[in-house]
Amino acid sequence: MQALDLEVVEAARRWLAEGHELWWCTVLSTFGSAPRAPGALLVARADGRHVGSLSGGCVEEDFLARLTTGAFRAPVQVIAYGAGSDAIDASRVGLPCGGRLEVLVEHWPADRRAFRELEVYAEALRGGPLQERHVTLDTGVSQWTTATAPGPRVELFAREARIRVGPAARLVIAGISPVSQYCAQFAQSLGFEVVVCDPRPEAWADFIPGDARCRRELPSEYLRRHPAHSMTAVVALTHDPRLDDLTMIEAVRGSAFYVGVMGSQRTSANRAERLRRSGGLDDEALARIRMPIGLDLGSKTPAEIALATMADVVRVMRGR
Repeated sequence: MQALDLEVVEAARRWLAEGHELWWCTVLSTFGSAPRAPGALLVARADGRHVGSLSGGCVEEDFLARLTTGAFRAPVQVIAYGAGSDAIDASRVGLPCGGRLEVLVEHWPADRRAFRELEVYAEALRGGPLQERHVTLDTGVSQWTTATAPGPRVELFAREARIRVGPAARLVIAGISPVSQYCAQFAQSLGFEVVVCDPRPEAWADFIPGDARCRRELPSEYLRRHPAHSMTAVVALTHDPRLDDLTMIEAVRGSAFYVGVMGSQRTSANRAERLRRSGGLDDEALARIRMPIGLDLGSKTPAEIALATMADVVRVMRGR
């Protein structure tokens, strides 16, 4: 959803430049059936114009109706829709199956602080370092720090919300194989941007890319020109050391949160020795590479290996 998040940020920046006060809304938590995940954004003006989404529409309709009649004037507040005695009494809003939605609502005047908040959002969403925004829930004071690792988009504490902001998750697939095909399909269904790199013309004959970006070049060359950002996973899936080893050498130079290569325990041990001897990788760099790749599910078929790979990528991305 980072493309939509950028639309929200850019609309907010335009409206601030025009002198509008803003209501900056972030989904903090959901329970049961909820169409948007924690971290989803909406920005609104006093006249009800808005960009972004908190749910499937009914929550936004009620929220904007209340906003245009003078509600939500506090600098910061947490509101809830759906189940719970503290939820807003809104007969028009129905979250199925006992669902609940909590939203952080920040009221921003058109000042330097609001511009600075949006600058950091824009930089992070466009590929800068993964950021954490710490918001004190009773005062609205916020502070940005560079995140040390991927994790949940929102974490809630007694008096603080921590919101991770970064670019869209990207999967770089080094080399086409049967496992690559399934990885590309799984990753696209999970919302990743997918880039597939392979310089071999014959490798593309039966590959079905879907919405993946296809690069007929060495994966290492692609990574050299497009260094991995903090929300990038790089997976090498060919068993061809000419592709896989070069990819690993280049991948550990970037900021990828996940770097992995397919192979057995013995193949992985031999590869580690090659990467140390010929690639010049030290213990710290080698420790970043997951080899063998993926969760140990006892996988045998290409689809099962791809499932184990993507499950491990998601696990690490969620900070588990």
